Amino acid sequence: MTAAVVLFTSDLRLHDHPPLHAALKAADEVVPLFVLDPGIHAAGFDAPNRRAFLADCLSDLDASLRRRGGRLVVRAGPVVREVCAVAAECGATEVHMAAGVTAYAHRREERLRDGLDAGGVALRVHEAVVTALAPGAVTPSGSDHFAVFTPYFRRWSEESLRKPLPAPRTVRVPDRVRGEPLPDRADVKGISPGLPDGGESVGRDRFSRWSRSGLARYEDRHDDLAGDATSRLSPYLHFGALSPVELVHRARERGGPGADAFVRQVCWRDFHHQVLAARPEASSADYRTRRDQWRGEDDAAEDIAAWRDGCTGYPIVDAAMRQLRHEGWMHNRARLLVASFLTKTLYVDWRIGARHFLDLLVDGDIVNNQLNWQWVAGTGTDTRPHRVLNPLVQAKRFDPDGAYVRRWVPELTDVEDNRVHEPWRLPAGQRDGLGYPAPLIDLADGLARFKHARGRD
Repeated sequence: MTAAVVLFTSDLRLHDHPPLHAALKAADEVVPLFVLDPGIHAAGFDAPNRRAFLADCLSDLDASLRRRGGRLVVRAGPVVREVCAVAAECGATEVHMAAGVTAYAHRREERLRDGLDAGGVALRVHEAVVTALAPGAVTPSGSDHFAVFTPYFRRWSEESLRKPLPAPRTVRVPDRVRGEPLPDRADVKGISPGLPDGGESVGRDRFSRWSRSGLARYEDRHDDLAGDATSRLSPYLHFGALSPVELVHRARERGGPGADAFVRQVCWRDFHHQVLAARPEASSADYRTRRDQWRGEDDAAEDIAAWRDGCTGYPIVDAAMRQLRHEGWMHNRARLLVASFLTKTLYVDWRIGARHFLDLLVDGDIVNNQLNWQWVAGTGTDTRPHRVLNPLVQAKRFDPDGAYVRRWVPELTDVEDNRVHEPWRLPAGQRDGLGYPAPLIDLADGLARFKHARGRD
């Protein structure tokens, strides 16, 4: 009997899984392996919300494998040690895994290759598993990556994506490989009360239901904060419980402006992956420096705390930050608003905001989180790096009747529509009885400070 190992990382699914497909084709028995790597904890990447969602994903993956005669093998410890040990236990000649783009993923792959080579085991790394198109699949003339989204999207759209692979019918796992108990969401402390359930089964069901009713309206409604019309698939894409290749194919099959708009959002994710693959230092350093002298924790502690707690005095900002704390998720339009407010109105270092998002977001990852924050802060790939999103203008455009604000800021439940976004304009007696804070800063003052800092006053 020949054997192979499939190391699952950010690809926790059975449908459209090239590493698993290749391993099943090459060997009689396959060990589906997930390693609870302490390096992830040491790096601060396993925040409670993601740990709980991961537990759901692993449980669902194990259940799906058991329906096919297999099981998920979970090990805890340094990833190289555990993968090499499992390969030795089952006599594997190959280990298959999906390619990653972060510096951490690159180091893991290098160490794995060295460790497995020493035991005569080959490492097979598969592209276009975590993304729809491999990061280096398209490049502009004279550069190793696209720095602007629109030309990347144009080239990306011209490429033919591979066909999605079906889930395997049978997975034979050797009995001789030991596993440890799967993690359980119930054991995770400090998770957001509104955190969604994880797993491929939940993700596939969510996409099927949303695509029947929400996909066609996506272009017109995806910025409607109160309407909550987005797919909410980002956590499932982050953990690889859904395949971006399959989502693009299924959306294109339905067609229409809504499908086109949805595919464009999937492409944004690929765009960020190809940027970070080429510039891994952008996870912590400015992609394009503006020589900002950002305020930090020492000189902006009260402002930062108010922003984190959803107590800035700007209802649309506070609603979004409270949604984040309750659900471990935030509407994309709201993410842009709160990031602009922190970095440009309060002039606080984007890394402070990015870290808070990583502490709470169930879909938080180094690629999209850091590069989205840099895009808003004007240190990333935005072609208008000095733009400032006015929270009042944005609120009136994307939450015109205040329904989103009232959902998350109960202090303002009874405030009339024309004042819910500007409660400071209420008569003093009515305003004082709300229990809602006054604005941290006048928007004009924040804008003037930012323009001065960027040398644009």
